Amino acid sequence: MAFGGEIILRPRSWRRLLRFGGFATVAALSPSAYSPAARALAARQIYLTAWKVLPGYLAFSALLSMVLIEIVHSTAHAYGLSQYALELVLRVLILEVIPFLTALFLALRSGAAIGAEIALMRVNGELEDHAQAGASPLHAELVPRIAAAALSVFSLTTLSVALAMYLAYAQFFGTSVSGFHVYTRVVGHVFDLQILIGFLLKCLLFGLAVALIPLATGLEAERGDMRTVPAAVLAGLMKLFLVIGLIEILSLVVKYV
Repeated sequence: MAFGGEIILRPRSWRRLLRFGGFATVAALSPSAYSPAARALAARQIYLTAWKVLPGYLAFSALLSMVLIEIVHSTAHAYGLSQYALELVLRVLILEVIPFLTALFLALRSGAAIGAEIALMRVNGELEDHAQAGASPLHAELVPRIAAAALSVFSLTTLSVALAMYLAYAQFFGTSVSGFHVYTRVVGHVFDLQILIGFLLKCLLFGLAVALIPLATGLEAERGDMRTVPAAVLAGLMKLFLVIGLIEILSLVVKYV
């Protein structure tokens, strides 16, 4: 029985992950993959992954945003740098903290659950049963979960970003609309075309990582051997955290180095 640390170090495991990711991404972009049963499964996954936790996550995101905004605002004012405070909030909180936090949150909430579910299906032979019945396991069971998890990451990130931007405006300008021109000018300066494309690309990569890695690693469980399930789930989480961290580091390097 392989342990999670052993699986994550196997080059063959990473090659299998990349190959599966390519096939699954192409299948997820194909409209023919979404039969009524697949759409129902995707809707259930979105409900479990994003909708059920939406109020709680937005409340946590709002609390964290208010604390960080107040820290940056107060610190910048104390050092006579108030004119840069709003831009710093947008660059740190909106561009970096919220997408990274959302990806980590859904990795913890859904990554282990999806990986365990697929590993158990693999051990019990359910995926092979689909194939013997003439249905593609990729289209019937895997693609709906991939599409739903990726959409959940993007949706929660978008809603959290919108909430944080509103809170930033309220913190700096209150409820008056007099600061709207200044605020939009700073937002336009921060979110130029290159930064916006990079931000959307990072959110997409986070979504694909959360959707693909636990699921693909869950497939490494061995049929009939229940003891391989914990190792597969642990390896999936380890890979997922590693990839999320690398995506964030590369994003920072591209933007600031």
